[in-house]
Formats: sequence, structure tokens, C-alpha cells
Amino acid sequence: MNSYEYRFEKVLEYREQEKAETEMEFKKAVDSFETVATELYKLLKQKEDVIASHQEKMKEGYTINEIHSYTRFIDSLDKRIATLQQKVIKARSKMNWFEEKLLERTIEVKKFEKMKEKDREHYRTEMEQAEASLLDELSTLKFHRREIGW
Repeated sequence: MNSYEYRFEKVLEYREQEKAETEMEFKKAVDSFETVATELYKLLKQKEDVIASHQEKMKEGYTINEIHSYTRFIDSLDKRIATLQQKVIKARSKMNWFEEKLLERTIEVKKFEKMKEKDREHYRTEMEQAEASLLDELSTLKFHRREIGW
């Protein structure tokens, strides 16, 4: 008997490779998102701390120069925060896109694996039928030989 060979094995391997590559790209996108989001969090935390510090200093009193300096610093933080928010949005979008692609590729691989499983089961059934048929034929020949007297 010949061994089982799935006719779409190369396609399945290609789809698995695509899935693995997409998985790597998705992980990179997640890492990138986490990096930018962490940076944004730190800036927001810094702004919060600066505002809290400013509130405490307001009780003691501020010079005009200190108020101008504080305002410029907060404006600078706001601009950096706005820029980082855009980067976070882009990184999240990229991460979600790769997540969708990964899901599509995973489903595609599962389809081919399911087809392979069904094909293998069909092959096994055919081989069992062929074996049963061969055994029947051998039994018939053996019986026929006995009757003829070989």
C-alpha cells in the first residue's frame, strides 16, 4: 500500500508560514503600542505631578517668571502628549489590523487542517475497504482452490 499524502500539503505549509509571519508582525505591533502607550502614560503622570506641585507652590506664592515658565512647560507637555496620543492611535490601529490579519490567517490554516483531517479519514476508509476487498478476494480464491482441489 502507498502512504498517505495530502494533496494540499504545500498550500497548508505556505498558510502556516504566513500565519507565523503575521504573528511575529502582530507581536512587534503590540510591543510598539506598549512602548508608545507607556511613554504617553509617563508624560501624563509627569503633567499630573507638575500640576499637583504647582498647586502646592501656589499656596506659598509664585513670581511672574515662575508662572510663565510653568505655563510654557505645561504647553510643551501638552504638545508632546498630543503628539504621543496620535502615535498611540496609529500604533493601536496597526496592532488591530495585524490582529485581524492573524485571525484571518489562523482561520485559513484551521480550514486546511480540517480538510486534511477529513481527507486522511477518507483515505483510511478507502484503504480499509481495499484491504477488506483484497481479503475477500483471497478468501474466495482459497475457497475456490479447495473446491477444485488444487
